[in-house]
Amino acid sequence: MNERIGQYGKYRFWEILPATLIWSTLILSVITSFLAPTIAIIFIIVFDLYWTLRVIYFIIHIIFAYKTYRQNLKVDWMKELKTIEGADEIVHLVMLPTYKEGVTILRAALKSIVASTYANDKFIIVLGGEEGDEKNFTSHAKKLEKEFGDKFRKFIVTLHPRGLPGEIPGKGSNLSWMAGKVRTYIDKEKIPYDKIIVSAFDIDTSPHPQYFALLAKTVLTEEDPLRSSYQPVVVFSNNIWKAKVPVRVESFGTTFWLFGELVRPERLWTFSSHSMPWQMLVDVGYWEKDMVSEDSRIFLQGLLHYEGDYRVTPIFLPVSMDAVEGDNYLDTMKALYKQKRRWAWGVEHLPYMIGEFRKHPKMPKRVKAQFLFNHIEGMYTWATAPILIFVLGYLPFFIAHDVPTAIIANSPFTLEWMMRIATLGIFATGFLGLTLLPPRPGEVKPWHWIVMIFQWALLPFTFLIFGAIPAIDAQTRLALGKYLGFDVTKKKG
Repeated sequence: MNERIGQYGKYRFWEILPATLIWSTLILSVITSFLAPTIAIIFIIVFDLYWTLRVIYFIIHIIFAYKTYRQNLKVDWMKELKTIEGADEIVHLVMLPTYKEGVTILRAALKSIVASTYANDKFIIVLGGEEGDEKNFTSHAKKLEKEFGDKFRKFIVTLHPRGLPGEIPGKGSNLSWMAGKVRTYIDKEKIPYDKIIVSAFDIDTSPHPQYFALLAKTVLTEEDPLRSSYQPVVVFSNNIWKAKVPVRVESFGTTFWLFGELVRPERLWTFSSHSMPWQMLVDVGYWEKDMVSEDSRIFLQGLLHYEGDYRVTPIFLPVSMDAVEGDNYLDTMKALYKQKRRWAWGVEHLPYMIGEFRKHPKMPKRVKAQFLFNHIEGMYTWATAPILIFVLGYLPFFIAHDVPTAIIANSPFTLEWMMRIATLGIFATGFLGLTLLPPRPGEVKPWHWIVMIFQWALLPFTFLIFGAIPAIDAQTRLALGKYLGFDVTKKKG
């Protein structure tokens, strides 16, 4: 998708800037390694020291988040909820957009909601298909409506038309269509907007049985709950025992990254499956229809509409999803790469923020600066850190080995100790990852536990191939005006 669509192309300088920062860093690192290797080595030591401190900081946050997560798993949140006034007034609106997924995946998502401790008659379910998959979707929807239609307060099926003006195909445009359709029912039933909590889930999402109870409790006890979205712990565990090793490492890595963010709400955005107030969605006009990263963009829409007075509240319970799974190994690796590139396409938020922040002079400058810095720094280190640490970081040492300086003589020892500390962090997260695993299926042999432990040796490889490279790919495409469309992650079922 190379042509300008919707918001793309309006702020070309800011579309070009992220890739410029990345390529300037990489090219200058190579040039400096040859022309001034001592300077390059000093830079590498400083950068690795910064990264080591960041890893330590990150691990501390992960441990704190994990402890809270484990404690929450032990609580009967439905029992807690019943003690709170107004608990019976909360209605959960669950939106399940789908495109070409099999009926098995759709059924599993609905079964997981039925299995919730929350009363099923407090759920409004919207199953939203695409006209591009009308035949399959209609067939699946009829079966599911017959099976689940009487289990909820309302079961609504929608079909998103293809080629509407101002839209690109994707989850955001489908969700917006679904919201418009369900609003008719909400208004007809006169359900108070402030009592409806929306959960926009990927179709393979299975929420913890207590998720909706804790979500409702949080909404009822949170200060100013309509000015917050709600982010659960996303774990890719539905098929994790069958997933390929690189997929497992990347899946756990994503969950650990989210753990680290959940205990720092000042920098937290919504990601993947999450929940939010219906009132906010109405106020902002639902999801934008002409962009890819709808899960995080909807948070920015709320932040802008309320002039910076909008936040994300963590929900320390899991929603489990499918890890990437293709038809064969190569197909799986391609699908994983495309998934990571789509996530890295969140760089599209930078020109959006620059343009929109100018239109909101009432928003505190501190808030604007915080979100701009966090976004630029996050996208930059995502793309450059693995290459600087595992590849270019060694180049000046090969070139400067004949230069007799104390820095060069002692730097390998310094870097070795920093890498040991970072490695300890990897093993710590790897151990925590084992506790996130679901029970081992009977068809999976016990020796797979050994693979689960030693798979972390592949982290440098996955960090590069499925971390830095797709991030560079996405940011370079944005700079060149090669705008990405929405690529659906491949799931079996």
